[in-house]
Parts: sequence; C-alpha cells; structure tokens
Amino acid sequence: MGGDKDNALILWFDEIGLDDLQYVGGKCSSLGEMYSNLTEQGVNVPFGFAITATAYQKFTQETGIEDKIKKILGQLNPDDLESLKATGKKIRELIIETDFSPELNEAITNAYTKLCDFYEEKNTDTAVRSSATAEDLPDASFAGQQDTYLNIRGANQVLLATKNCFASLFTDRAIKYRIDKNFDHFGVYISVGIQKMVRSDMASSGVMFTVDTETGFKDVVSIDAAYGLGENVVQGAVIPDEYLVYKPNLEKGFKPIISKKMGSKRIKMVYTDNPLTPTKNIVVHDKDRNRFVLTDEEILKLADWGRLIEKYYSKKNGKHTPMDIEWAKDGNIDRLFVVQARPETVVSQRAATIIKRYTLDESKKAPLLTSGIAIGDKIGNGTAVIINDSNDMGEFKKGDILVAKTTDPDYEPIMKLASAIVTDTGGRKSHTAIVARELGIPCIAGTGDATGLIQTGKEITVCCNQGETGSVYSGIIDYSVDEIDISQVAETKTKILLDISTGDSAFKWAGYPSDGVGIVRIEDLLSEKIGTHPLALQEFEDLVFDNEFKDLILKIQAKTMGYDDKREFFIQKVSRHVGRIAAAFFPNEVCVRFSDYTSTDFKNLIGGDIYEPDEVNPFLGYRGAARLNYFDFSEAFELECEAIRRVREDMGLSNVKVAIPFVRTIKEANRILKKMSKFKLEQGKNGLEVKIVIDTPSNVMLIDEYSSMFDGILVN
Repeated sequence: MGGDKDNALILWFDEIGLDDLQYVGGKCSSLGEMYSNLTEQGVNVPFGFAITATAYQKFTQETGIEDKIKKILGQLNPDDLESLKATGKKIRELIIETDFSPELNEAITNAYTKLCDFYEEKNTDTAVRSSATAEDLPDASFAGQQDTYLNIRGANQVLLATKNCFASLFTDRAIKYRIDKNFDHFGVYISVGIQKMVRSDMASSGVMFTVDTETGFKDVVSIDAAYGLGENVVQGAVIPDEYLVYKPNLEKGFKPIISKKMGSKRIKMVYTDNPLTPTKNIVVHDKDRNRFVLTDEEILKLADWGRLIEKYYSKKNGKHTPMDIEWAKDGNIDRLFVVQARPETVVSQRAATIIKRYTLDESKKAPLLTSGIAIGDKIGNGTAVIINDSNDMGEFKKGDILVAKTTDPDYEPIMKLASAIVTDTGGRKSHTAIVARELGIPCIAGTGDATGLIQTGKEITVCCNQGETGSVYSGIIDYSVDEIDISQVAETKTKILLDISTGDSAFKWAGYPSDGVGIVRIEDLLSEKIGTHPLALQEFEDLVFDNEFKDLILKIQAKTMGYDDKREFFIQKVSRHVGRIAAAFFPNEVCVRFSDYTSTDFKNLIGGDIYEPDEVNPFLGYRGAARLNYFDFSEAFELECEAIRRVREDMGLSNVKVAIPFVRTIKEANRILKKMSKFKLEQGKNGLEVKIVIDTPSNVMLIDEYSSMFDGILVN
C-alpha cells in the first residue's frame, strides 16, 4: 500500500485488510478483511476503526520517549524476573505519563464521534483492543501479550484506554516473548482497534477453532461458550461448554454436532456504570449453569461461520489455514457476531506423520489427587508450586509444576520454566491451554480443586495421555516416550480395524494407519457415559410421580443435567460419541454393535434393579438379540436405533454400520431386522449394512442361512 495510508492516524475497518498489517497490526487487519469480505456472506462483524501504528510511532518519536525506552531496555537482564518487572513498569509509566499531541487527540476523538453517529448512540460502548504489527502470525500468536479494555464509553475514556494499549507493548510478558522469539523491540509497533461492543454481558461469548486443538484433526470446528463477556473464556477464569461440529457434512447441509459437553460456568463478566472499573464478575445462577449456553441452531451457525472464515483465509493464503476465532452474542438484539479471527499457530505447525506416544509406568500405583481437562497428550512430573498471584513468581524454579487457580499473560515468564501446569479453571481454548501447547508441556485445566488439594513442595505427576481427561497423581511416576513415523509403517494386505470404546480419543486414533473401526460397543457407552438404565430414562416422567423412587430421581437428574427430556440424554450421548468416531474415520467403515449387556450388567446401572430379573446364568439368558426383541425392552432398543439413525441421516455419517449380538435362531434374526425397520433403521436404506456377531455354535452351523440375511459377520 502507499499514499494516504502511510501517514494516516485513523483507518476504518472498511478501508483495511490483511495487506495492511504494517499499518494496523494483526488484529485490526483481520477485522478489516472480514468486515469488507465476509459480511456479505452473512458473517456479522461489528464496525470500528484502527488507530494506526503510524500514530504510535509519531507519538513515541515526536515526544522523544523512544530513545528513553531504548536506554531503559539496555539495562534489562531478561533472565532475572525482578529486572524484567522493574524494566516493564518503568517503560509503561513513561508512556502513560506522556501526553498525546493535539493532532492525535483530535483524530481519535473525531473518529469515536463518527462511530457513535454510525450506531446512532451517544457515547457508544466500545472494545479497545491492542493490535501489534507482529501478532497473529502463522508461527507466533503473541496471544494475550497486549491489553484489551471492554465497555469503554466517551472520548476521554477511549483516549485513556488507547494510551494504556500503547503502554502494553511493553508488558513484562510482551518484552520476554519478543526476546524469546527473536523479535526486535523496535521492529514491532502497535495499533489500537476501537470496535463497537457486542452486549454479550447480557448473553454469551466464547472462542472457536476450525481444527481440533489437541490432535490437529482438521475436519471439525471446536466451540467453547460461557455466559457474559468473553474475557473469562480467553483468560481461563471459567470452565466453558464445549461443542464439536464436523465441517465436511455441515457444508452439505447436515446437522453434524458430534459432541456437546457442559461446563460449570460459575461466573460471568458484565458491565458496570463505573468508568474506572467498567466490568465486573458476578455468580451465575444454578439454573443457567446447569443448561447449555448455545442452542443447536446457534452452534451450527457459528460452526458454519468458522468454516467460511477458514475457507476464505485458506484461499487468501494459498494453503489450508486453521483459524482461532472469538465470537459473541448480543443479548439486546439476539444476534451472533465474530469479534476477532487469527490463524491458529500451534497444532497446524506440527509434523503430520510423527506421533509421540507417552506411556506411564503402570507398575507404580499412586493415589489420584485430582483430574480435569487434558491439554495435549504428554506426561510431566516435578515439585508443585502454588502461585496465587504474579507477584509470587520469584519462588518458582525451572522444572517445577505450576499450580494456580488460572493463569494470565503475566504468568508467562514462569510458564516457560514449568515442566507442567495444573489450574482450577479454564478450558481447551484458554490462555493457559494455548501457551502450554505452544511451549509443548502437559497441562490439566478445569480441575476445580487443584489449589485446595495440592500443597507447594509436593512431588506430583501430571498425566495427559489417557484421553480427554487428565490426571494428577501423587509422587514421581516414571514414564517412557516412543516416537513413531507413520509414513514408515508398512501397509498390510489384511484390513486393520480398530476397537474403540468411546469418542473421546477418536481423533487421536484416526491419526494411526487403519482401515476403520471394527467394533464400537453400545454397552461401553452405557457404562462410561450414560450410567443409567435406558428404561429408567424412557419412563422418567412416570417415576417422578412415585414417592418410592425419590432417591432414584435425584440420581438421574444429577446424571442428566442439561437434558429435560431424559430420552434425549441417551440418544444424544450415543449418537454424538458414535458420530465423533464416524467423523474421525470417515469415509472408512465404523461398525456399532447394539447392546449386549447381561441382566447383571444392566442391574449395575442407575435404576437397573427396577427393570432386571435375577438369573441363574445371565451369560445365556436375557441378552443380545433376545433382549432387543423382547417386548419389555423394546423402547430401550428404539433409543439405540434412533441414535444410529441420527448419526447416519441427520449428521450424514453413512459410514456407520451395525451388528446384532448373540443371535440364537433364524427366527430371532428375522424379528430383529423387522424391528429395526419399524424403528426407522432399515437394512439397505442409504447403504446401511447389518452384520451378525458370531457368538454361538449355532451361528456357525447355520452360517449359510445367516450369510444370506446379513451383510457381514463379526467373530466374538
């Protein structure tokens, strides 16, 4: 670019794009690009303007403070935390105490007035966001290095927030980050975005990535959501809801929500009337905490926007570009908005063919202290140090394990020294998680109680290799690391089909060479994810009116939080876990075996003792096809069929096949196929294959007859 942009102090979002990084930094250039090119595709982006990097340069050079900053930095010892803190403080105070020129004051004031006129509001509320010229780059995120201020109203407050953003170019963490990444302090400038606020304090907000942040699986949009302003999600102050949507089938018009997990969402950030403290956190009511933040329609809309944004940026960059996106819902007007987007910078940079496998020494049993959300799949051990405030960082040594309620960017100097991180709050897209991934260290977020259960000085092991849930064990447990280059794994003539229990680790296993999934057992989902007898869920409304079942009702309600319709709890748990596995391996086959629990197994589920008989030999009794055909269990089998139907028809994952367990007679086989058709799961429809599990000698003796009825066999 050239001409007027070289000297402009203010540039509006509809005047800038990705090519203007040098003028308005990463954040503002991306906002301008989206506003100009994606609003026409239906993506809502609030309007605003950028105070340019030129304005910052003129401010520091014309006032002479640039030379003073260079002199202060010349005395810095970057490896000394106290020196870093003193240097940063001195520079920030220098910037804040220096007046803007009349020209810059007037330019900012006039632009803010025009923004108020655009929205037809006096003193409209704005977000004032730092936008450095070396942030949101493909290989360096600079996540959280500079400051953001929310609910800023009036020209004077915008001027003050702008000054604070300028000063935040020299936060302790930003200084250290530039040194670690070999960026010149004076080759990086700062712009400031002034953007109309979205009233998410009256609704919700969050973050979404167009890639799975743990495995790099590229075909999903992963969304975090919580109530109130988005800072709590970004800073990890809450445990948000998590949603996953399968991108390829979303584009085809299906509704492929393959995962929904409810977070605790204990607090939310809202507006205040005090300009000195324009936001505050308040407690979320239990009624709201115990429901999902977003409707399915809102999840799908956000995911589709994520898909569109990724597609646009990938085309612009000439390569696949996964995106890190912040979104917000305006409670005043009931509309969703995208307020920020940047390239994802960690998992997208990994070598796709190299797998590192961490294995804990299982021979050394140790007490489990706490668990939470696993970030990554590594293991680390060391001495725990609880840090309650960034002022306590002096006692932290290299190799220690950081334990905190949450972290913010001020913690980054010690995060770089840590062998692992454990926090009480936060999710997969919090500041803690992003930095841990960038540093390549194990992290467990959202434990809820780590700072209360772990003491400073205690030796612990942080284990993230067991799926989505990470565990903290007492003591030092040895572990091994194997590296596998899957590009060197020889192909086999025999098909390799995996045995997978739940959807939790499906994306990870999909990275290994295989031809699909040979068996997913519905009873594994019953035991691990549902925990309740399907008939107790089916008949929940009837049980509510029987005083005999008061304790049972409380147990079911606790287990099914967020689901008013208990049938839906079962259907959605099964369909989304199966859907996640099917999405991970698509288009390769995924075979789901209908439930084959014995009466003893079913009796161990919540409510099971009401519905299950006492049998002398449960292994030969009420199980498999006999149970699925039985009138009393018919409604439970219908739930299983409906879950599979949704995966294939609503999510569009037609690679799912099914298998019938423990079939004893031809008559039984015919009955089960008819019953499936009755429940809208018809053999042959949309390519549905139905297999038989060979469980008994009679199956082998009548194999020709069974082969003519079924599409394949599984040998148990």
